[in-house]
Amino acid sequence: MTNQPNHISVCICTYKRPRFLKRLLGELADQETGGLFTYSVVVADNDQLQSAKAVVSDFAAGSTVPVTYCVEPQQNISLTRNKAIENATGDFIAFIDDDEFPTKRWLLTLFEACHEYDVDGVLGPVKCHFDEKPPKWVVKGKFYERPTYPTGFVIDWTKGRTGNVLLRRRIFEPSERPFSPDFHRAGDQDFFRRMIAKGHVFIWCDEAVAYEVVPPIRWTRTFMLKRALLRGTISLQHPTSQLRSIAKSVLAVPIYAIALPFTLLMGHHRFMTVLVKLFDHLGKLLTFVGLKPVKSQLVTD
Repeated sequence: MTNQPNHISVCICTYKRPRFLKRLLGELADQETGGLFTYSVVVADNDQLQSAKAVVSDFAAGSTVPVTYCVEPQQNISLTRNKAIENATGDFIAFIDDDEFPTKRWLLTLFEACHEYDVDGVLGPVKCHFDEKPPKWVVKGKFYERPTYPTGFVIDWTKGRTGNVLLRRRIFEPSERPFSPDFHRAGDQDFFRRMIAKGHVFIWCDEAVAYEVVPPIRWTRTFMLKRALLRGTISLQHPTSQLRSIAKSVLAVPIYAIALPFTLLMGHHRFMTVLVKLFDHLGKLLTFVGLKPVKSQLVTD
């Protein structure tokens, strides 16, 4: 680490989530730095009506953390990520989702891991957080629990996400758009696929925790099944794994369909777990034959 503190630009892409964004900004206001870096915030609003502007203005008025607000009017998360990077000035760029909030040592933990392992970027876990008590079957089914890995684990592109990550600015080529607008939802995986192919290395840091707020709307069966169909659609955007994925789904659909009635005897959480997996594979197959199971790539209800 150098004597001159580095600067981190924390990038937030947001779309019509003012309540969540306000919470996130509040938690970012007093991140521990250990005197090793300074940081600022970039909010890229993907709503052309600028619904996040008032929240950002209120934060800027009461915080010592510098904040930049910008707008990407075209509805596309990849373009919004690129807009955030365009407005970032840091030696490092961190991304965190607008429905998440970090621990106090979040940035510091990512920064220390990046230097300790001498890598191009560090990803951390996103754990679920319920403001209200959810139904027991939602908790037992672990529908919002994500995989974790040991600290120092080198990730492959399929594990690449921008919900909790710190990246060195040097990996971004000035002449290239980091995130391809051809990918609306899976652009982060595509980004990591291309970066790893160039020789960049990214690791996991299990101590750099962020929390994802899971509101009641996401506890509904309809939401879970729509999201499963959308996941299936998105998975086919990666041609490197398309044929293998389709073959797997052709086998999986009848197996899950046959097993579904029997899971009712094992509890509702088991039934929903299998049903969600069934819809994941159905989404792939329907998309493969040219059908669009979910009209919008933004499942909000």
